Amino acid sequence: MTFAPEWLALRENADAQARSTELVDVVRATLVNRNPLTIRDLGCGTGSMGRWLAGRLGGVQHWVLHDRDPRLLALAEAGVSALENVTAETREGDLTELTAADLASSDLVTCSALLDLLTVNEMNALAVACVEAHVPALFTLSVAGRIEFDPAEPLDAAFQDAFNAHQRRVVDGRELLGPDAPAAAEQAFVAAGASVRTASSPWRMNSDALQREWLKGWVGAAVEQEPALAAEAPEYLRRRSEASAVVHHVDLLAIPRAV
Repeated sequence: MTFAPEWLALRENADAQARSTELVDVVRATLVNRNPLTIRDLGCGTGSMGRWLAGRLGGVQHWVLHDRDPRLLALAEAGVSALENVTAETREGDLTELTAADLASSDLVTCSALLDLLTVNEMNALAVACVEAHVPALFTLSVAGRIEFDPAEPLDAAFQDAFNAHQRRVVDGRELLGPDAPAAAEQAFVAAGASVRTASSPWRMNSDALQREWLKGWVGAAVEQEPALAAEAPEYLRRRSEASAVVHHVDLLAIPRAV
């Protein structure tokens, strides 16, 4: 699955405001004596994680940017390598095939808005790879499956349930985690031998451009999953575009016990 650079640019500010800085403080304390840092960003998109995190970690850093989309990788490499004291390189391919050996030279593994696209087995394998390589993992903005509109209305639950079911769909034989990703990630890392901390990282929107674009996709996916909602969708979309919205996410920091 690939994402348009325009969508990633639209959400970057909301992502930056939502991510947990408290977990970054723990990361910085954990890696305090390591310089330079090598950071692997999985599903990097246009490099928004690097732009958000590099300055908060400080020091000299080398980012290894992983994605399946060469267009996004080119944008990410240009943006991240332009940061002060930061160099970057890219890796194109399937990140679900990464092993402990691939991560062995890393000080930190990161991702943003990725885990819902994995399966249970892929999540377990990624956790094992991080723990066996003794590499902390900071995984941000995993969808939690919960939306709050103000004002609320009865149809909210029906569209939310349909969207969540769509997120859990089977794609090419792969059953996606969707909103089950935060719990699955925590369980996988604990089972692999890591300590885990989580933090809430909600988007907060108020009838802005991001909300309007996000709602199109959210309502569209719900209708695709539950066609019976189609008749209600146009007016529901209009009303929800005028409400404020909170889209809940979860950030997770896993630190292998060996670290």
